[in-house]
Amino acid sequence: MTQLETLSSPQGRALVRDVYRELRYERGMGGIQALTTTWQLCTRETELIRLCSRDVTVLHPLGPWSGSSLWMQEVVNRFLYPAINAFVYAGAAVLLVAVGLTRMDVIRQPWLVVAGIAVEALLLIALFVVMYFTPPEEADGAGDGSLVGSGSEELLRELGEIGRDYAAMAVQLESISGTLADVATQQRELIQAVQASVDAAVSAVAPNVELQRSMKDTADALRDFAAGVSVLSDRLQEVERQEVERLVRSELEHILSRSIQQSHATPPPTS
Repeated sequence: MTQLETLSSPQGRALVRDVYRELRYERGMGGIQALTTTWQLCTRETELIRLCSRDVTVLHPLGPWSGSSLWMQEVVNRFLYPAINAFVYAGAAVLLVAVGLTRMDVIRQPWLVVAGIAVEALLLIALFVVMYFTPPEEADGAGDGSLVGSGSEELLRELGEIGRDYAAMAVQLESISGTLADVATQQRELIQAVQASVDAAVSAVAPNVELQRSMKDTADALRDFAAGVSVLSDRLQEVERQEVERLVRSELEHILSRSIQQSHATPPPTS
């Protein structure tokens, strides 16, 4: 049997939550009955074995006010806050629909709007009360203090294994880094060699400036030579024509001269 000074301690708060989970989910007890039982446990019950399976004795019950506050914090706020918040949203939606239908004269009963406003106000008050009894944050982590000691060795062992894994990973990463540095050096040398080959190929394929200038000069010289040959051809034709004329003239003179000599040498005919 375990004894607790009061349920307001971190162990007591965790116990209240565990008892509600047992009653509600393991035993399948109804929501109203589970809430009533846990309220009785928080306010005046000393022997928890009569309400649940926990053999715990509470030495100092909290009483109606402090017990109800603890019950609101650890049971109602933790387990019923989402449901109450959902009801508040649903009431707001119903109220908006009722107001819209009244403004559009679909319904002519103002009491529906008044009833919707009253219900929404009650739901908001309930939400305020639940939020007012929000459990303190330190109570969430303090209830697990008993688990820290039992799991410290396991945690240290896991940390040691993680440290060894990180050390092995660091060695592997260092080896990989060295390999990558060698690969980068080889790649740099290969890039330089390829660049040199590309430059040589570009130099071989690309036209040379001096060669272009020499070819241009040669083309100009050939153009001038062609022009000179053309002029020389014209002159040769002129000379050839003049020579032909001279030969023709000379031949004509020779023929005429011979004809005249023959005419003087022939005696006139006798009558």
